[in-house]
Formats: sequence, C-alpha cells, structure tokens
Amino acid sequence: MVKKRSVFDINFELDAEEEVAEFPAGNHPALKTNAHNVQGHPLQNHEPAPTRRGPMASAISETAEATHARANAEAAIRAENDALAHEHVRLKKLGLITDLIQTSEVLTSKLTRDRSANVDPELDELKESIKAVGLSNPIRVEKTESGFELIQGYRRLSAFRQLAEETGDPRYSRIPAAMVPRGEPLVGLYRKMVDENLIRKDLSFGEMAQLALSYARDEGIDAAEAVSSLYASALKQKRTYIRQFARVLEALEGAVRYPEAIPRALGLDINKLIEGRPDLAKDIAERLNRTPDRDKDAELELLRDALAVPKKAGSKGGKSVSKTSLRMGRPEGEARVTALDGKVELRLERDFSAIPKARLQQGIEAFLAALDAKD
Repeated sequence: MVKKRSVFDINFELDAEEEVAEFPAGNHPALKTNAHNVQGHPLQNHEPAPTRRGPMASAISETAEATHARANAEAAIRAENDALAHEHVRLKKLGLITDLIQTSEVLTSKLTRDRSANVDPELDELKESIKAVGLSNPIRVEKTESGFELIQGYRRLSAFRQLAEETGDPRYSRIPAAMVPRGEPLVGLYRKMVDENLIRKDLSFGEMAQLALSYARDEGIDAAEAVSSLYASALKQKRTYIRQFARVLEALEGAVRYPEAIPRALGLDINKLIEGRPDLAKDIAERLNRTPDRDKDAELELLRDALAVPKKAGSKGGKSVSKTSLRMGRPEGEARVTALDGKVELRLERDFSAIPKARLQQGIEAFLAALDAKD
C-alpha cells in the first residue's frame, strides 16, 4: 500500500520593511530578479544590468555629499558674518553703535569747548545722576591715531573723570562713546557741539560768544561770520546777542575771566558803551588786569563800574540838544536816521551785526568821507 503525501500551500506575508529591504546592502534596487538576470531568458542581452555598488562605495559617496553640504553651510555662515561685520563698521562710523573707551585716551584739544573751564556748580548733580542710573547719553568722539578726540560731552567726560578720582571705582575709568566719521570739516564738528548745547538753557551768551571767537581764529574769519555759521539754528535775536557779547570779549582782548557769569543786560550795556566810546575798551581791560586775584563777583562789579563813564576831559559843560531826523525808503523798509551832537543813529529792519567787520568799516568810512566832502 502506497502512502500518499499531503501537500499544503503556505503563503508567507512579508512585513512592509522586509519588502523594501535590499540585500546585500548597497545594491541598486534594479538588482531584483528581472529578465536580464535569468539565464537563457530572451531579454537577457537586451537590457544592460546596472552598475553594482558595494557598501564601501556607498559610504564614500555619502561622506562626500555630507562634506560638500557642510562646506556650503560654512561658506554661507562666513558670508553672513562678513556682511554683519561690514554693517557693524558702517553703523559705528555713523555713531549708531557705542563702545566703552578709556577716559584717559580722550583728548579735548581739537575743539574749543563751549563750556567754561571754571567750576561748574551743576557738575555734582550730574555725578549723582551717573552714580544712580548711569549715563544715558554717550559722548561723541572722533578716532585719531593716538586715541580719541572729544566732539560732544565735555561735562559728561569731566563727571566720569572726577568720579574715578573720588571713588576709585574702575567702572568710571571707561565711558560710553559713539564715533563720528573721521575727516569731517571743522565747521561740522563745531556745529554738532553747538547744536547739542543750544537746547541747554544754562549755556550763557558769554560762553557761546567765546566759542565763536575761538572758531573765528581757527578759520581765519571775523566773529560776526563765525556766529552766523555756528549758530545758524538759533533764533535771529539770539544770534544778535551772541554777536554783541563777542564784540565785548574781543574788544577787551581776553581780559574777561568769567564770561559765563555776565548777565545778558550787562553784556549788552557794555557793548553799547564800547560802541559809543571805543577808547574805553582798553581802560576796562586794564582795570580788570589790575585785579588778577578777582573772583566772578568782583569781575562783575568792575564791569558794572565801567558803565559809570566820566565825561571827556575838556568837554563842554552842556551839549547841544538840537536834533536832525529824516526818513528814507529802502528795499528792507523805511530807514530812520537821527543826528545828534556826537551821535548818528540809523534804524532799519536789518541785522547790521551780520555784516563782516571789514565791509562794515569800509561802509562807515565811506559815510564819514561823504559827510566831510566839499560840494
């Protein structure tokens, strides 16, 4: 009796991962059983077999691709860093980025300060504010070969230096500073300093006039032109006052030691006195120089005493009270002229103090020559 075998058909379902798995590792998917892999198949020689890649070749290829991607990423990072560095330099030149710089490296010699070098009673308040909340407004400097040149912030720099000396705290040896572009014309640097301080109500006419005189010497121009250039942002009346103070300081030839203490009214009165009696300027200067140890109160008293001008020696006991008045039409408006004994007054809507000194002198000389000319 022949024993029969039972045959069972068993279907194994492969997992999804096993279906896509390749073997051996690194082989191209096309190496699965196809027509060109079967010996004797009609299509065996019609389809070229793909190149077979081993595990080592695959690893080398993947490493090369990763290296190339990393190189591209590093190049992009370097390009971005370069762009940021250039932008940092640009913003720094514009003064939009501040640095902490050593106060000892800041010089104050390029510009004459519009602040008096005398004792500043408000500096103590600034120092207390810096100790309490820090410095909210950095100084502005210009980079030089040996350090920095101060453009704005003389009081702030002075406060930091005094705090460093008084407290010994190293924090006050460095001060926040913004850079201004190098090579800027001198008038631009002066204007930066002036315009910042125009908003300060405690800056006196004497200090502003002193700055205008210093700038005039640096640029080789007269004081009136210097005032017009530096204080272009100021109101017209304020510029007129500054010019009058500048004429007083210039006429007294540096004898005034405390220009910041001169009240507006006193300065204008002295200017009027010197205009009427130019010979008195030398007398006032000599009177000030004879008191070298004076303080600001003593100096103001000497200036007030100068207003009590004695009559000229040998002058007549009484002056003529006759007066000649006339009016003339001008493009600027109506000009009114009053002629008295020893005085000619011209009133016209025009700022005569803005006229350069040399041209004004020529005009007056021509006026007097015309009066003395014979018909």
